[in-house]
Amino acid sequence: MSRRWIQNPNRCADEYLDGIKDFIEFARRHNPGATRIRCPCRRCNNTLFETIENVGFHLVRNGMIETYSIWNLHGEQVDHASSSNAPRVDNVEPIVDPNDQVMGIIQDVFPFASTNINQEGEDDVPTPIDSAEFEQYEKLLKNANQELYPGCESFSVLTAIVELMHGKIKYRMSNLCFDYFLGVFKRMLPTDNCLPKDYKHAQKVLHGLGLGYEKIHACKNNCMLFYKEHETLDTCPICNESRFKMTSQNRTTKIPQKVMRYLPLKHRLQRLYMSTHTATDMRWHKKNG
Repeated sequence: MSRRWIQNPNRCADEYLDGIKDFIEFARRHNPGATRIRCPCRRCNNTLFETIENVGFHLVRNGMIETYSIWNLHGEQVDHASSSNAPRVDNVEPIVDPNDQVMGIIQDVFPFASTNINQEGEDDVPTPIDSAEFEQYEKLLKNANQELYPGCESFSVLTAIVELMHGKIKYRMSNLCFDYFLGVFKRMLPTDNCLPKDYKHAQKVLHGLGLGYEKIHACKNNCMLFYKEHETLDTCPICNESRFKMTSQNRTTKIPQKVMRYLPLKHRLQRLYMSTHTATDMRWHKKNG
């Protein structure tokens, strides 16, 4: 059976569901007795092991890795001598210096700031930049150019934090787990290293990259949000439930009963248009319309 179903964006289509069944049967046949196999969904990325039943569920929910057309991690043998007509899976990404990648991210986030600095001394009038944004840009640039420890050429402070935070998200580390390993790494490195001591301090370094979220207090019973005209209320006007938890009278900070985390869409769309890597894709409807 053709494996073009892997590229099908409609994961409810019969072709896609039949393809998942074929994959599950293939995995059972080539891994007899195995209770867990690598999950090739886009989230697990063939790095996590799940039961075969859960793998089928993940493939429906998350989709299969689009480039995984030869199932070599699930028992398929690849004949390299006669695979000239088979889909190639050895497309190796060019090796890119992680420090260069981080600098590229900064330039995508602050294109006007980097343009002004690059064009310093030219006759063109520089683009006005908000002072707060430029301050964030300078902080990120400083961390991007600062060695993780004296003599370290492989990682800057910012590169190290980005790599570690990527691993935290990919492998679903809790904040406590991340704090523990960050502390271990910090003790392993030379004493004059600049690695943050915990997750909170690492977040502060990355704050300038943006794309954070807003915390909005919510009613415990999901009646409403304490937002806009209701932002100053202490009780829900619908069910009269308190906005905050009951704590000791000596506590100065109030703890909300429920919090909704809102991801603003506007800045994310702006970032997609600002990045040289995604701007072309964002304009496909204009060019092909």
